[in-house]
Amino acid sequence: MPSPYRALFAAPGSKGFSAAGFLGRIPVSMMGIGVITMISQLTGRYGLAGALSATVALSAAVAGPQVSRMVDQYGQRRALRPATLISLTAAALLLCAAHYGWPDWVLFVACVGIGCVPSVGAMIRARWAALYRGTPQLHTAYSFESVVDEVCFIFGPILSIGLSTAWFPEAGPLLAACFLAVGVFWLTSQRATEPEPHPRERKGGGSALRAPGLQVLVATFVATGAIFGAVDVVTVAFADEEGHKAAASIVLAVYAAGSCVAGMVFGLLHFAGAPERRWLLGVCAMAVSMIPLLLVGNLPFLAVALFVAGLSIAPTMITTMSLIEEHVPRAQLTEGMTWVSTGLTAGVALGSSTAGWVIDAAGARAGYGVPAVAGAVAVAVGFLGFRRLKRPAPGRGGSVEQHSERKERHVA
Repeated sequence: MPSPYRALFAAPGSKGFSAAGFLGRIPVSMMGIGVITMISQLTGRYGLAGALSATVALSAAVAGPQVSRMVDQYGQRRALRPATLISLTAAALLLCAAHYGWPDWVLFVACVGIGCVPSVGAMIRARWAALYRGTPQLHTAYSFESVVDEVCFIFGPILSIGLSTAWFPEAGPLLAACFLAVGVFWLTSQRATEPEPHPRERKGGGSALRAPGLQVLVATFVATGAIFGAVDVVTVAFADEEGHKAAASIVLAVYAAGSCVAGMVFGLLHFAGAPERRWLLGVCAMAVSMIPLLLVGNLPFLAVALFVAGLSIAPTMITTMSLIEEHVPRAQLTEGMTWVSTGLTAGVALGSSTAGWVIDAAGARAGYGVPAVAGAVAVAVGFLGFRRLKRPAPGRGGSVEQHSERKERHVA
């Protein structure tokens, strides 16, 4: 790795929690697409598959911030282990219900329980923030975590779709559950790097979502999540129509690879100027990159278009994490990060469900209109809320970019 990334791991315990976080995050990229592949293999119903994937995402959108709020109050170990056990039990129910052909309502109940899965990415970023808050290294750490996210989305769909199509339909979600169990329990066993909990005071409590800037980020990322959810479902269906369903995992991996490359480069750079402007530019780039998907004619062209589209994802997510630090209290940092993930998962639910119904009605090619519309909505919300992002709330955690900019100006 380049030296700025290598230097991150000089801190004791950083390698251990980063490795555990990698395992714990792989299920995020595997479970939704695994459910879609499993159900479509067993029933041929993309509408049902998309609705079940959406149910997992919606449940995570509701439960995720509550779990993270408990993490801020009581610590990662005490909050994450019970939540993970609930999710694992629900995953076992889903696999049994799908395998034995139980009624659809059982599948939906199981998917609701799976949504209790904790936001492992937020937990790892909170540990990095505890180590490097107020230093330029935190920008590098957030960039590294975005790269790890994308690596998960490169290999996760390949594993999930590949196993479900080549071995047995339930294999993808089953392996996702195994990764979740190992990752979370390994992470929570590492107490030395666990951030200190912040028990709520009687004054100034409430949700981190009360911050106006965070509201803008969450609302915009609902539309952004719809892009991701729709692209996943439509790509699987498009590959199926082309007669190469298993190739969908490769195409989605290329999408994530574009983001991975951009995130790696972005972490080596230090920027002067307002981060909210870079954030809005990233949102616009994501929206524009959806337009070529409307013209796809074959899988190679689709792979190229998705690689280009992926280049805007990681830089936008990295800048978002810096903005969260400016707009939420330090004692609610994990919850604030999870609210953004909640916006994404809610959008994934909307996008995957909508795309599933469009595919059933008009075919996969028409389905790519869903992410194009979602991108336009993201841009509109970003512009409407831009002023709120320009006014960081006083007494918040503080962005690492402010510190790095100050040092750069001094050196200049």
